[in-house]
Amino acid sequence: MKYRIMRNDVVEVISGDDSGKKERILQVMPRNGLVVVEHVNFVTKHMRRSRDNPYGARIQKEAPVAISNVMLVCPACEKGVRVRIKTAEDGRKFRACAKCGKEIPRPRYK
Repeated sequence: MKYRIMRNDVVEVISGDDSGKKERILQVMPRNGLVVVEHVNFVTKHMRRSRDNPYGARIQKEAPVAISNVMLVCPACEKGVRVRIKTAEDGRKFRACAKCGKEIPRPRYK
């Protein structure tokens, strides 16, 4: 399925323990319907003793969240909104906010 969100978009979590948080997407996994969102859904991974970690370690990292549990944040409305695909007069397609109708720009990659 094709989704209308991409990496570096700002999304709002709408369900779960972290609901209400607005953070950036780190990774999108469209085949599984999952996204990894920065500072959301932390899990603790226990590391075994090794040369790098002589005493072992407990590492916290973000786990994937279902795409259905996040909404794209419109820069104009500053809320989580549904997204529509609209066509400009010159023929190019763009993402638009379903509430205010303004264009949602594509995220810049670093």
